[in-house]
Amino acid sequence: MANFFKVSTNKSPSKAPLTAKITRLDGNGCGVARLQNKPLFIQGSLPNEIVEVKLFEEKNKYARAKIINIKQSSIDRVKPKCQHFGVCGGCDIQMLAFEQQLPFKQQKVTDLFSRYLPDLAKANELLPWQASITSAPWHYRRKARLGVQFNKNLEAVIGFRQKSTNNLTAIKSCPVLVEPLSDIFPTLKALLAQLSIKAAIGHIEVIYADIENTDDKTTLVVRQLKPLNSHDVDLWKQYAVEHQWQVIIDDGNNLQHLSNEVAINSLSYELKGLNRVGGTVDKEIIINFSNDDFIQINHAVNLDMIALALTWLTIKPSDNVLDLFCGLGNFSLAMAMLAKQVTGVEGVQVMVDKANQNAKKNAINNCEFYHANLNDNWLEQSWAKQVFDKVLLDPARAGAEQAVEQIAQLKIPTIVYVSCDPATLARDSQLLILQGYQLEKISLIDMFAQTKHVETMVLFTLKKN
Repeated sequence: MANFFKVSTNKSPSKAPLTAKITRLDGNGCGVARLQNKPLFIQGSLPNEIVEVKLFEEKNKYARAKIINIKQSSIDRVKPKCQHFGVCGGCDIQMLAFEQQLPFKQQKVTDLFSRYLPDLAKANELLPWQASITSAPWHYRRKARLGVQFNKNLEAVIGFRQKSTNNLTAIKSCPVLVEPLSDIFPTLKALLAQLSIKAAIGHIEVIYADIENTDDKTTLVVRQLKPLNSHDVDLWKQYAVEHQWQVIIDDGNNLQHLSNEVAINSLSYELKGLNRVGGTVDKEIIINFSNDDFIQINHAVNLDMIALALTWLTIKPSDNVLDLFCGLGNFSLAMAMLAKQVTGVEGVQVMVDKANQNAKKNAINNCEFYHANLNDNWLEQSWAKQVFDKVLLDPARAGAEQAVEQIAQLKIPTIVYVSCDPATLARDSQLLILQGYQLEKISLIDMFAQTKHVETMVLFTLKKN
């Protein structure tokens, strides 16, 4: 049998340094120049910079290079605060001044909208941008998964993955984690060095939140690949007492709480001065969650995001509100303070059960939660037979394509869409506009400062004709 080989048209990267001028940032925060009429991507560079680079990949349609030297720096370049920047894959745009990160993210959203709605988004001013939701640029993240690897000497490496690799960066401190967590790495490394069963930990989840029955606020969930012996159990307990941790061992099947009491993580926030007929609402809401539940990791941004959603929805005491992808009730419970009735729907039954428990815990009686696959046809469900005045959507990165098509059939007058992926948001926005909705307001939600990630909130209203 004859063998046929396809001739590769890829060129070998040039070994000689090149000089390039950066013209823009792409959607991933990577600087873009031109090389022989094709884009040249240079991580860590900024627009208007002149950089000396070395190619490490060259294809027919693009090339990639690493910076050797910055010959002319951007006025927007700042010194990264994190000592691990450039190696750790966690934060992409620390070199960009914080006040310029929001314009970058806004342009990213606008560019994606222009692909789906060229008449609406061909210029920034044609999108009805509102003030952005921001928080402190550092020490905002209250939950993270720390990778654990062991080298050939069985020394622990604790941190986050390096860029484009499965190897970990040995982190000493992380300035985006809340301060009780940001310097936890040396303590964990000292603990792991004393374990008798080495290389038995997959990762460690760290969570900073209120914990019932204790004054402790830090929970560690340790993914344990081999059973703990008594020495290692005692060691974890010792560190837990010394550092006021709640430690949970997860063997893949069961959770073992090493504290005397089984504690539950909870988030609390206060709703202050919400306008309601007959007065104002001032109430503290407590949301219980488990270590593997999804929560918003930026507490300050989450509070402002809830407040903005309530403002845009202008909920009346007579309103029946639908909350799709409701999770633990993050938006539902707040909306119930103003509405006649809130119906929350979630695709994970465990989350539905917890949302119901959270409503009961907060003595909220006008909130009901249901389980349904929102990426399927749900219009025949009993809860969908109601007449809804408003709807809030907060889907995962995949967006809500099936859900918005069915919302459009229900002709719900007001929609607030909270998105964690601008590409799927732009796609779903096109669907709503084609079904007679108009885009009234749009706002950036800077949940993840120092990174390329963008969250967005959009208000849609149904045209009267």
